[in-house]
Amino acid sequence: MYRFLLTPRWWGINVFVLLAIPFCVFMGSWQLGRFEERMDSHRTADERASTDRHEAARPLAALLPVDKATSGAQTTATGSYADQLLVPDRELDGRSGYYVLTLLRQDTGKALPVVRGWLPGTPDPAKAPAPPAGEVTVTGALQASETPGDNGVSARGGLPAGQTAAISSASLVNLVPYDVEDAFVTLNRGDSGMRAVPARAAAQTGLDLKAFQNLGYTGEWFVFAGFVVFMWFRLLRREVELARDAELGLLPDEEEERPERAGSSDYAAR
Repeated sequence: MYRFLLTPRWWGINVFVLLAIPFCVFMGSWQLGRFEERMDSHRTADERASTDRHEAARPLAALLPVDKATSGAQTTATGSYADQLLVPDRELDGRSGYYVLTLLRQDTGKALPVVRGWLPGTPDPAKAPAPPAGEVTVTGALQASETPGDNGVSARGGLPAGQTAAISSASLVNLVPYDVEDAFVTLNRGDSGMRAVPARAAAQTGLDLKAFQNLGYTGEWFVFAGFVVFMWFRLLRREVELARDAELGLLPDEEEERPERAGSSDYAAR
């Protein structure tokens, strides 16, 4: 009854199943591993965020360029505040508002973007406190330049003068007449009564959409593996039923079918 398994057609089916199932399991396990890595990095980032605030601040030059190891680290820089910009569409504790971003001109000639604080409502230059005059030393959490469209960062253009959608050197260099560091700092304490902006986790370390995509892909690959097994058993059952029907003589003979088909053709021709 199971001799059909030795036919070329079933050899092909069996080889496909034997290759497809391990492949689906491997890909599902790989996606699950990616999700677990993101979970671990998320926990590590949370632990670092709580410890970085208590570490001694290091000079900015010692922490650049920003990477996963230095993102969120405490840094200090000295200079004079210059241009001030507002960053709209920023939420804090579920409320909509905007950042007050001021560029700190350093002795190196480059300016360091400093998020001095957050204010609720729509951006209003009249409500944004003016920066302190003279030379100042700032201390805060180091952050990598933002990428428009990622992590809730607005990518819209056409903003009024004095506003920027993203805190990035690529955006700011078009708004100010001097070089800008490829990083920014959020003050530990909000300046002039503004609320301090907490540092964000480094890229690829949080439970973002990509992490849950990995989890979803994990489920999909295991479903594919189960579907392959289901279809193999379904085809096998169908072949067994046909073999049994043939043994019992329940299948119509080809010679008997031909006259019936010929008669049907003659009738259709008439």
